[in-house]
Amino acid sequence: QVPPYVFFFMCCASYRIHSIFVLRLFNDPVAMAILFLAINLLLEERWSWGCLLFSLAVSVKMNVLLFAPGLLFLLLQRFGLLGCIPKLCICALLQVVLGLPFLLANPVAYLTRSFDLGRQFQFKWTVNWRFLPEEVFQNRAFHALLLLAHLAGLALFALHRWHRSKESILSLLKDPAERKPPSPPLSVNNILWQASGVCPLNARAQIVFVLFSSNFLGVCCSRSLHYQFYVWYFHTLPYLLWCTPTSKLAHMPKVLLLGVIELCWNTYPSTVCSSLSLHVCHGLVLLQLWYGTAPPPAPQPPQPSRKPAPLSRKSQ
Repeated sequence: QVPPYVFFFMCCASYRIHSIFVLRLFNDPVAMAILFLAINLLLEERWSWGCLLFSLAVSVKMNVLLFAPGLLFLLLQRFGLLGCIPKLCICALLQVVLGLPFLLANPVAYLTRSFDLGRQFQFKWTVNWRFLPEEVFQNRAFHALLLLAHLAGLALFALHRWHRSKESILSLLKDPAERKPPSPPLSVNNILWQASGVCPLNARAQIVFVLFSSNFLGVCCSRSLHYQFYVWYFHTLPYLLWCTPTSKLAHMPKVLLLGVIELCWNTYPSTVCSSLSLHVCHGLVLLQLWYGTAPPPAPQPPQPSRKPAPLSRKSQ
């Protein structure tokens, strides 16, 4: 769905991404490379191998957990509650195996430091919250507010954009064979376009959409974005922008959004203007995702035809 010239733009304008990959040698690109391999396996219906590599990516960098809500939704949709438990066990088992040497030596220190979700970030490195005072940036209440916004966004997208069935979302807990109507198999290749101006997300496209939008919601509500974090969603932005019809947002504004986001990430140190511009761009992407993937309106029953009243002789 992405026009070819967009990839040329990405190659020419990705100075910050080149720096993250080649010059700085951060572990973020390693984790994302493993994650994209896992997504390819999910698209090929190799769910067990995909979950294994997803867990491996988490062991490299915990930002991959931003994809976890979307993956859980897909597993429930594909296998139901009982069917997805073995896949979740694969993810957990790999974490135990990789952490076993540290768990045997000092389990408390390993668990508290490896999965420290409450650590504070330094204000001088933030890219997205530079316009806030530092005391607000470090405030725990502000962090709790961001977490609530993240959870609310995930809930709204899960209820109204990811869940395409007419049944309640609780039907995901059932076995797929018991659902009415049953969930379609996740093996279709093309997005269907309708004259109504919305793109109904089919099975394979839905896998990509759910995972990428889950991660993007986490990025938007992140407590702090550092410069190496750009790779968390750089390669997903073209799909998120072009998976919706151009009637919602034309081609050139989408390219402009990519350019402004790139400019924000290349502004060092970040400024009030660059951080505000980044949030505006994120908000525009979210809006076009929300309205561009809305379900089509229900078809209206045809109105009964009425026989026209006969004309009077005078009007004739």
